[in-house]
Parts: sequence; C-alpha cells; structure tokens
Amino acid sequence: MNDSNWLERLSPILENYQIKPYFVEDFGSVLKVYSNKGTFALKKITPTTGTDFIRHVHLLYQKGYNRIVPIYPTMDGRYAVLHNNELYYLMPWMSNELKEDRVHRNQQLFRELARLHTLSAKEIDVSKEERTEHYEKTIQQLEKHQEFLEGFIEECENKTYMSPFELLYCLYYNEISMALRFSKERFEDWYEETKDSEKARMVIIHGKLSSEHFLYDDRGYGHFINFENARYGSPIHDMLPYLSRSLETMPKRNNDAIGLVQHYFKYFPFKQDEKLLFYSYLAYPVPMIQCVEGYYRRQDTKNELKFVRQLQRRYWHLKNSEYVVTSMFEMDKQQQLAKEGAQQQ
Repeated sequence: MNDSNWLERLSPILENYQIKPYFVEDFGSVLKVYSNKGTFALKKITPTTGTDFIRHVHLLYQKGYNRIVPIYPTMDGRYAVLHNNELYYLMPWMSNELKEDRVHRNQQLFRELARLHTLSAKEIDVSKEERTEHYEKTIQQLEKHQEFLEGFIEECENKTYMSPFELLYCLYYNEISMALRFSKERFEDWYEETKDSEKARMVIIHGKLSSEHFLYDDRGYGHFINFENARYGSPIHDMLPYLSRSLETMPKRNNDAIGLVQHYFKYFPFKQDEKLLFYSYLAYPVPMIQCVEGYYRRQDTKNELKFVRQLQRRYWHLKNSEYVVTSMFEMDKQQQLAKEGAQQQ
C-alpha cells in the first residue's frame, strides 16, 4: 500500500486523537506514524481479542508499575478505536536503540518481568477438590503418554526391518521415558506439597513474553509491549514458553538460560510448590511425544527424511531442557541440604 493510501485509511482513526499524519511506515502488525504531534506506533488487533488487556495495563500502573509502553486515550477517553471491523490503539514510538549485549538485555527483561509479577501478585482460593481433579487428570495424561511410548517401541522392535524413524526412536526411547518419569515425579511432589492448601498465587502475566516485546526508550529504560494476551495466571506461564523457545538449538549446556531463571528468582522467588510444577512442565517431553504420535498416526506415505529431522531437533530440545532442569533441581537440593546442615549446627 502506497503512502497516500495509508494516509487516507488512517486519517479517520487518528482524527480521534486530533493527530494529522504526514507519513506512515509499515512494520507488519505495527504502523509507525509521523505526524503533527510527533511519532507514534499504531497497533491493529481484532475485536475478538478485546481490550481486557488495557484494564490489566491500567491496574499495573495503579500499582506503580510503569515499564509498559503507555496506551494513549482518544479525545473522548476511549483506549481503542473501532474502524472497518478492526480495533486500533495508539502508543509512543520507542527508539529501541540501546547498544547492549544480548545477555544483559535479557537480564533486564527478566528483572522487569519479576517486578511485574511482584507488584501484581495475589492469592486466590483453590478448593482441594479442584486441585485433586487437576492432579488426577494430569497423571492420567502422563500415564497415557507412557503407555503409547511403550506400545510403539514394542511394535518397532517386533519388525524385521525398522524404518529410519523407528530405529532413531528406539535409540531415544530410554531418554524420553526418563524425562517423562522425572516430570511425573515432580508433579507428584507438587501435589504432596499442596494437597492440603486452598490457596494459589496468581500474577498478571504478559502472555507473549519475548525479547522482541521489550523495547527501550531514548533514556535507556526498557518497556513491555504486546500486552494483548495479558491475564491473571501462574508466573510459570510466562517463563515456560520463553525458555522452551530458547532451548530450540543444537545440544549445548545452556547456562545462559539457567542464569536468567536465577536472575528472575532473585527478584521474584518461586515458592517450593511453584518450583516443583515449573520443573515438571519444563521436563515434560511433549514435543518428542507429539512428533512420534504424528508419525504413528500418519496413514499415507510417510516422508521419512522429514520425520527423522523433526525427531532429531526435538531430541536436541529434550537434551537442552534436561540440562537446565536437572542443573536447577540439583542446585535446589544442595541449597536445601546446606540449610538443613546449618539448622542442625
């Protein structure tokens, strides 16, 4: 779309802010608008997404958290404009030109995430029946996955000639099962820790945590953007997707990931039950299981090369997750032993 078309299309929206656009740059889901009142970011979302996230943003501001890119109100006080069945909201444009190394930027991101979680934390009521129901359903799912893995390896081993995928799966089977067993054990530990509790800690989660959604202003302060998925939930729901994506590499000892988690814990320590649940979910080899199930259920001709490559990548992810989880779990055990030893003395 050329510039005159953009100006014609956006002028009715920006009139609500008494802004006259001069020039527009398209950055995908965000438009950079040069205008008579400065430079702005105009974001488009679907009406079904709704504007509940604005309520969460305002709640955080009320609690003293201001590291969120502000959303400007229209002249009549609305925080979004409906135009041609699309919702638009307006923010200042962030320069995001801070020249820092990736590790330092990610540490700032996790420190601000911890502050966000700290300021919005609250306890909610969870009945023992709800907790038990969640536990039983999850255990049932874990056992169902283990049964599938065992059934598939028996089927593979009974063949005279295995396919390349089946052979690779047999090589990986023990490690997949170990990860699943570790996940189940931590989940059982979590239930033992919490089965008599009727409270759970909730925070406002960003919902789409990414270094791309943490921008810097001209003064070097970082701010969150893309809050459309914000909601109250467990802090784990911000941590897990970010970590899982960061572990999608070739096998390596990802001490940077461990460092980020520890950095976050300095400002927002997880309770023991939250840690157990975090370890359980992070160790759960869901990507591997989904890959194997996809191969097993494929009825037509299978693309062996495609499935083998996919299984290989998922295995790398499993090993990277294993290193992070076991390292942090062992650190916790050592700290607990040291604490018990100090108390005995």
